Amino acid sequence: MYTIDLTVRNTPFPVSIQRKTAEDADAVYQLVMTAMRSGSPDIIELKCEGKIEKKIAVRASEISGVIVSQKEGVSGTGTRQPGFFVLNES
Repeated sequence: MYTIDLTVRNTPFPVSIQRKTAEDADAVYQLVMTAMRSGSPDIIELKCEGKIEKKIAVRASEISGVIVSQKEGVSGTGTRQPGFFVLNES
């Protein structure tokens, strides 16, 4: 399962959706990047494949970042924290 996190301006936590395949995740990433580059205030609507009842709509001009990551672990409980920067102490 692949997670796509969107960082939205003035929002402390990312908005996340999931895709089952790398190709689908990349397609969403390209869609978001195109919308961000356009600079228009269009609204992007996305649906989650992990939780089918989850839908999001966000104004493209308010997105400040996007990241695609693969969920680790068989149980899906990985230690991934929200956001773009995680510092692990050894």
